[in-house]
Amino acid sequence: MIAGALQTLTLSPFYLWWLGPLSVFMILLITVNQAPEKLFRSGWLVGLGLFASGASWIYVSISEHGNTSIPLAIALMVVFIAGLALFHGLAFWFWGKLTKSSAPRRLLLFPAIWILSDWLRGWLLTGFPWLYLGTAHTDGPLGGLAPITGVHGITFWITTTAVAIYGAWWLIQSGRKVSASAVTVAALLPWFIAPALKATDWTELGKEPLSFAAMQGNIPQQIKWDPDFLRDQIVTYLGMTEPYWETDLILWPETAIPIPQDQAGPVIEHIREKLGENSTLITGIPWYGYSSQTEDYTFHNSIMAIGKGEGMYHKQKLVPFGEYVPLEGLLRGLIGFFDLPMSSFSPGPKDQSPLASSGMNITPYVCYEVAYPDFAAINARNTELLLTISNDGWFGDSIGPLQHLQIARMRALETGRYMLRGTNNGVTAIIDHKGQITERIPQFQRAVLTGEFYTATGNTPYMQTGSWPVLTLALILIVFVRERVIPAN
Repeated sequence: MIAGALQTLTLSPFYLWWLGPLSVFMILLITVNQAPEKLFRSGWLVGLGLFASGASWIYVSISEHGNTSIPLAIALMVVFIAGLALFHGLAFWFWGKLTKSSAPRRLLLFPAIWILSDWLRGWLLTGFPWLYLGTAHTDGPLGGLAPITGVHGITFWITTTAVAIYGAWWLIQSGRKVSASAVTVAALLPWFIAPALKATDWTELGKEPLSFAAMQGNIPQQIKWDPDFLRDQIVTYLGMTEPYWETDLILWPETAIPIPQDQAGPVIEHIREKLGENSTLITGIPWYGYSSQTEDYTFHNSIMAIGKGEGMYHKQKLVPFGEYVPLEGLLRGLIGFFDLPMSSFSPGPKDQSPLASSGMNITPYVCYEVAYPDFAAINARNTELLLTISNDGWFGDSIGPLQHLQIARMRALETGRYMLRGTNNGVTAIIDHKGQITERIPQFQRAVLTGEFYTATGNTPYMQTGSWPVLTLALILIVFVRERVIPAN
């Protein structure tokens, strides 16, 4: 559990990236020689430590915004954390099945098992692509691998490094010091090469910067969907934007216009009239209408470009219980948490067109979507700018919103593009093509962020291949290193 909890400290707001290999090394010390039947428990405890320390912010949305009593909120949080920890438990169980009691096989297969478990967790049942070890290297030395391998490739090398250190220690005990030195050098080499790669430009930035303004309204979550306060929210954002109508790109956060687009015609028209000739405003807005995908009238959580831009994007990756309720017929109405406002969205269709603004194509991500590495990379192909809107008011002053910001930074680093981030209550920021924040405003304040950004052309290697090279390598290792291929001794 301690080893799992250390991995949370590698991420924002702690940034102790060097604890990543240490955590994995600690796990190996305990498990490499452990009986196979005990590995499920060990893996589950690792996951329990990781998610209890790194994802317990879910309690804020369940308790404070889900109209749920404290004991029930705690119980639901525990179920959530214990359920996520099963991914690690099952991965370690599978690891034991493949390797039996062979320490060499366990060492060789550990990175492959870890990566496939991470990928599965980010895919199964919508997925929870959060707390990946590689995300810590937005500020760590392996960040230079991100445009080549993506976050899973970085995680793979973190685990490989820990395996190599353990293996070198074992070789020294066996009197094979030359082999131990060779293993150590091979493991550490990428840690010295990757920083140089981070200086490499995989994309080409535009020559002229464009102006940007983002409004952080800091609207209390308790009144977000209260009909008595809908008009006040729109007036707030219009007032904040008043000095910035001539800005090239203006950004309002997720559902900044808290009424569906079919009822927001006067607001949208007013924005068009106020915008400068070459200005675009992009805002979050619910969409309601007939969907050919569902063959019925439905709601989408959407983002819309107004003015010099055009386009409407419907969110594809929905948050379970926040935007839709799994097993709705059984759970809806059972407790307040299953009846959160606007928890009946439908996912948008695949292959949607990017948003457009003054001739540039923009890839939008609504809130949770930015956490999916391959989804983000594929959608970013042949566009010039990334943009994400969110409402992290669901998670209060926990570490969740700060983790979310770091995840957005990793997506910028993987794609070699600027990422513009607009949120209701923070963190609103401009992130450059190297994943570094150039401008930001404090959380929990009503404020306007202003700054400049550059468009980018060209695709990074990771955008072209996604995570498949790393996942394929993991599968190859499993095929050729499993128990029936390499003898036990």
